[in-house]
Amino acid sequence: MRGIAAARWYRETVLDGRWKTDIERRLKPIGTNLRRAGLRADHLTGLGLVMAVAAAVAIANGALRAGVVLLLLTALPDALDGAVAKAAGTAGPRGSFFDSVADRASDALLLGGVAWYLTSHDGGHAGMLPLAVLAASMLISYERAKAESLGFEARGGLMERAERTVALGAGLLFDSVLVPILWLMLALTMVTAVQRFVKVWRQASVPRPEPMLQRWRGRRVARPTERVWQRRSRQYRN
Repeated sequence: MRGIAAARWYRETVLDGRWKTDIERRLKPIGTNLRRAGLRADHLTGLGLVMAVAAAVAIANGALRAGVVLLLLTALPDALDGAVAKAAGTAGPRGSFFDSVADRASDALLLGGVAWYLTSHDGGHAGMLPLAVLAASMLISYERAKAESLGFEARGGLMERAERTVALGAGLLFDSVLVPILWLMLALTMVTAVQRFVKVWRQASVPRPEPMLQRWRGRRVARPTERVWQRRSRQYRN
C-alpha cells in the first residue's frame, strides 16, 4: 500500500506537476516553429497514426528493434501536436477528438502487433496477453471520457498511456522480458482502472448544490395557487 501511495504521489506531484509544466514550456517554441513551417496539429496527429501502423507491422513480423524506433517516432508527433495547436491558437474540441481517437487506434495497432508476434513465436495463449492489456487500457480511457462528460475529473493513475508506451518500448528492446512486462502492464493498468473508478465514485457521491435560479423556478412552478389568485384579482378589477 505504501508503494502504491508513493507512486501516486510521484505521478501527481512530479509527472503531472513540475515535469509536465516544464515539458510544455520547452515544447512551446518547437510548436511555434513547426506552425511557421506550415504544419498543423492535425498533420502531426495523422503522422503519428501512420507511424503506429508501421510500428505494428514491424513488431508483428519480429523486427522488434525497428519497432522500438518506430514506437519512438509514433510518440514524437503525439507530443508535439498539442504544442502546435496552442501556438496556432487552434486548440479546440475537433482536434481534441481527433487526437483521442488516434491515440486509441495507435494503442490497438501496437498491442495488436505484439499479439501477432507472440502468437507466431510463442504460440499457445501468449497472444491473449497484449489484448488483455489493450482491453484494460480502453477501460481507463472510457472511464476518463465518461467522467469528464458528467463533469467529473478522472485523470491520474499508476499506468497511463505514457507509462504504457515506455514499458512497451522496454519490453520490445529486451524481448526476453516482454511477457513479464506485459503482465506488469496488465496488473498496473487494472489498478489504474480501480483508482479512477473510486475517484469518480467519490466525486459523484457528493451532493451537488442546486443553482439558485433553478430552485427559484421550481418553487414558482410548485405554487400554482399564486397564479390562480393573480388571475382572479384581474377578473375582479375588470
